[in-house]
Amino acid sequence: MQAANDGKAGGEPGSSMGARISTHPFDDDGLREECGVFGAWGCADASAIVALGLHALQHRGQEAAGIVSFDGSEFHAHRAMGHVAGNFDRPEIIAKLSGDAAIGHNRYSTTGETALRNVQPLFADLASGGFAVAHNGNLSNAMTLRRELTRRGSIFQSTSDTEVIIHLVATSEYRTLLDRFIDACKQLEGAWSLACLTPEGLIATRDPLGVRPLVLGRLGQGWIVASETVALDVVGASFVRAIAPGELLVINASGLTSLTPFAPRAPRPCIFEQVYFSRPDSFDGQLSVYEVRKRIGAELAAESPVAADMVVPVPDSGTPAAIGYAQASGIPFELGIIRSHYVGRTFIQPGDSIRHLGVKLKHNANRGLIEGKRLVLIDDSVVRGTTSVKIVQMLREAGAREVHLRVASPPTRHSCYYGVDTPERSKLLAAQLDEEPMRQFIGADSLAFLSIDGLYRALGEPGRNRAAPTHCDACFTGDYPTRLTDRDGAEPAPQLQLVPGGRA
Repeated sequence: MQAANDGKAGGEPGSSMGARISTHPFDDDGLREECGVFGAWGCADASAIVALGLHALQHRGQEAAGIVSFDGSEFHAHRAMGHVAGNFDRPEIIAKLSGDAAIGHNRYSTTGETALRNVQPLFADLASGGFAVAHNGNLSNAMTLRRELTRRGSIFQSTSDTEVIIHLVATSEYRTLLDRFIDACKQLEGAWSLACLTPEGLIATRDPLGVRPLVLGRLGQGWIVASETVALDVVGASFVRAIAPGELLVINASGLTSLTPFAPRAPRPCIFEQVYFSRPDSFDGQLSVYEVRKRIGAELAAESPVAADMVVPVPDSGTPAAIGYAQASGIPFELGIIRSHYVGRTFIQPGDSIRHLGVKLKHNANRGLIEGKRLVLIDDSVVRGTTSVKIVQMLREAGAREVHLRVASPPTRHSCYYGVDTPERSKLLAAQLDEEPMRQFIGADSLAFLSIDGLYRALGEPGRNRAAPTHCDACFTGDYPTRLTDRDGAEPAPQLQLVPGGRA
């Protein structure tokens, strides 16, 4: 296997709330999807196609990216820190990734170790041949499995929970690679959408709950798998269908084979894909993500009306919901906040006075528009509250007469264990404070969240079915759809902390 690991090292630690909350202007205050995966089989210039697909999925992971290709006899790999652009737009890199089959992965930045060894796709030479895997999700029993594998002699090279899958395949007693892979997946708990590349074909699968998304597309005579439909659009592929929860696809020279090797369960896809994670121009089944977010805004307007002069989104993620709120309420929609798209995470912060001004590098109030006005401020979520504090303060300093914060999701009160980078529960504002103390802390004139039933209504359902919810909404309700073995297990975890979906 060839490896060109000449990526840019770097990264910076995230911040903590300290004594509950930090107002550092460069804090990342929001839920973050861990990964995007993309695979191509039977496509000329497969690696170039994968690189384009990863570009479209850049919002799902911005710390590192990798591609592994197969030319019929050898595997080739390139992994690097940083964005897809700058790493995979060089012709000499793509030229090294030869073959008509390839898989790729984007990874999100987090606190903790930043290491090239954790960048996916991960690869191993097994007895049956090369095996590469790209994973979106998080295994809620990864630490337990890792302990057992280590006791049996496995030696781990990364701190990624994804590597557990490779060792389970390597140690399975089944004969064929496909059976070994199925055996490995049956031991997993939590969420996984996987694209795997082997000499026998490309394997794509989702966990039985379908927590993380994965879709199938057609490009000429070749096949594409991707985390979102927007990646199909970018490479010119046609959408075939979503890969079903619990389905396993094998794509090779014989065509496409669909298997259902896992015990069936009622699907529970992540509801936050609709609120924030997916790009607005993606589709979830027959649902346009953009239209769903507009309906979320309309539900929010019906539930929490307020007298105001204009509706202002926190760009860019709050924009579709703000449009829906404005249309439903009759209050004009205006761009009261202008976002810069050229702010990196490595901005030099030489002192407190400059650091305090840093928030305006990312968002700046449109003073001439909002001065003296009553604003309905629309954001997609409130996690730690740090962004909300800074945005409300900025609007007031720009002359806003009133700021009424409306949040296009329910309060985030619980941590996610299925592939979303959520702060620990003690740092979630809604887990610590009721709504009125939250309003006071943020400094808004009023504060209201979308109800959980309103969120489900925006998806076309009458409300949340408490007995059998159709989505994973654990970050709002605490109703986790799987066992959380590592969290709840009696045996103490080792000091090493695994990173979900390949993040460090």
